[in-house]
Amino acid sequence: MRFVKDIKSIFIMSLLINAALFIIFWSDVELGLEAVFQRAIKLQVKNKVCDVNLNDDRPYISNKTDLKMIYYVTPTYPRPEQTPELTRLAHTLMHVPSIHWIVADDQPVCSDQVLSILRKTGLPFTYISSPKPYLYKTHNFPRGVANRRAALTWLHENVKEGILYFGDDDNTVDLELFNEIRQTKKVSMFPVGLIGEYGVSAPVVKNGKVVGFFDSWPGLRTFPVDMAGFAINIEFLSPNAIMPYTVGQEEDKFLVSTGVKLEDIEPLANNCSKILVWHTRTTKNKVPTLKIDIEKLNNMLKYDSFVNLLKELTKMGMAHVSPNNGSKTFIIRNRSKYDPLTDLK
Repeated sequence: MRFVKDIKSIFIMSLLINAALFIIFWSDVELGLEAVFQRAIKLQVKNKVCDVNLNDDRPYISNKTDLKMIYYVTPTYPRPEQTPELTRLAHTLMHVPSIHWIVADDQPVCSDQVLSILRKTGLPFTYISSPKPYLYKTHNFPRGVANRRAALTWLHENVKEGILYFGDDDNTVDLELFNEIRQTKKVSMFPVGLIGEYGVSAPVVKNGKVVGFFDSWPGLRTFPVDMAGFAINIEFLSPNAIMPYTVGQEEDKFLVSTGVKLEDIEPLANNCSKILVWHTRTTKNKVPTLKIDIEKLNNMLKYDSFVNLLKELTKMGMAHVSPNNGSKTFIIRNRSKYDPLTDLK
């Protein structure tokens, strides 16, 4: 009898094991089907050029033929602030001659509201529906990458010369910046205000050359700059240049993919001592205190442009600078951090 009981126990156990394996198998099948379904949706999400206007219909602007065209790329997405943000930016761009506004919108349909804003400006423009891939719908995603990639594709297919600049819809831009970036031969760089713990992200210039970067988040980046802090001559823009779906690395990896070197960078904005663009947001920014001895910085190392930038930060009320108190700061070069009093060549 005991033998029979043992057989029954073994038989029941085998049934339970088989049932468990069956459930696991079908779970894998369902997950596999879901993955296939997600890939199918991802493939169905495609960019669409909603409208292109190549004419400049602004009667008050004289477009000189000798001015290089600026292609101002703005990623945007549906939200309550979208219309006022785009309207505010539009009224800046409407004052700029020889400019083509590329607006790439993170939604699968063409928005009549966005198109209405663009048409009212009289500007040459391209409007693209550029939804992010399905993969990034629910996960932490690098915002604006799909939009900028769509704009780059359009540029590669339609433009041979001019200046590329990435300007978000919540940026504030001084008109002087447009005159400066128009001179870009390869890649130019300049400070961006209201960035990170330093209140600014900027190249550090010595004797007219970029020797490092002043940014509170190095992130193992070769070029720790903000998206609004550089411009590229389209003739220098390689077809292999790509912006990655990597949070925090978008600017750096894109610039590295262009093949630009530190010695190629053209410092603008009076050797990166002036702030001509700000990453404004509809939130209040905390004013940081930076621990830097400006007198030593200027007298010992002759960082004239960097010292003037720090004074500009203070004058604008975007940061305080103190030799004794505040956050420790550093300059970044080749992914390494240096004390600001380091004599970089």
